[in-house]
Amino acid sequence: MEKLKIGISIGDVNGIGLEIIIKTLADSKIFDYCTPIVYGHTKVASFYRRATGVDELNFNVIDHPSKAAPKRANMINCWSEDVKIEPGVANKEVGKYAFISLERATTDLLSGDIDALVTAPINKDTIQSEDFKFPGHTEYLQERGGGGDVLMFLVSDTLRVGVVTGHIPVTKIAESITTEKILSKLKLMDASLRNDFWLRKPKIAVLGLNPHAGDNGLIGSEETTTIIPAIEEARAADILAMGPYAADGFFANGTYLQFDGVLAMYHDQGLIPFKQIAFESGVNYTAGLSFVRTSPDHGTAFDIAGKNQASEVSFREALFSAIHIVKHRRETAVLNENPLAFSKLSRDRD
Repeated sequence: MEKLKIGISIGDVNGIGLEIIIKTLADSKIFDYCTPIVYGHTKVASFYRRATGVDELNFNVIDHPSKAAPKRANMINCWSEDVKIEPGVANKEVGKYAFISLERATTDLLSGDIDALVTAPINKDTIQSEDFKFPGHTEYLQERGGGGDVLMFLVSDTLRVGVVTGHIPVTKIAESITTEKILSKLKLMDASLRNDFWLRKPKIAVLGLNPHAGDNGLIGSEETTTIIPAIEEARAADILAMGPYAADGFFANGTYLQFDGVLAMYHDQGLIPFKQIAFESGVNYTAGLSFVRTSPDHGTAFDIAGKNQASEVSFREALFSAIHIVKHRRETAVLNENPLAFSKLSRDRD
């Protein structure tokens, strides 16, 4: 079977993106599982190869994914000019290269020239331009993918957390949460757990919005007016959703271990405990897209950029997660092409 071609966008040039990419691809065993294609520039990569001391990794330069060497780390040069690299500096002048890398990789992904995309961290401020006016990767890929609803889904071996609201101000969280939106996210999570992670009957916990999940209306009404109706509708649609649970106790006493997925109401409610529990191995996955995109669960880490201190573990997990999800989706599609006919056996039958 032909190995999957995994595209990799480099993120912010002054962040840790290329450091963790290079450290990951320095392990030649990676090439047994996929053909990686990095969207960036060899001169920038050479700077970080020297910074990390990875002299044995040489990129095979190509101009199209069809020319990728299956046992090499491949590089598509996405620009021609020299870039002034200043590790740890938030610079709008180089922020544009993060977008150039992402745009080229996404275009190849949508055209089917690569099988999945792994994105290194961007700086959400320096990447902003006339061409990129999004809060983050998720919203950009959502638009490029057709604009349908998606789920920011943080996954690890022990915990999977999705959020109802993503990159929005805290002051707008409550007004943005509706029964319809919660139900949509629950449907996306349930479908992803079944098709992408091969869980037959996933159990999903739903967190409350207010402290103590509202204390029966004493600390807020959203649980009774918005969240519980969504849970009831989900269960009527054969989704095994439970809650709402008070977020603090839910994570503190390990209740999350009893569920296959957790739906948080807002970004920090879900991501803070996730990163505390699974920071090294966590992966950010955008569920609901027609294509597969993953990323490490951390940011640009400007404070350690260029110092050869960044861990590549989360990025490596993101790479393997992308491979597994693509294969799960394809195998699911094959299995569903010719399902066995269902028939009830008669009780009177001998």
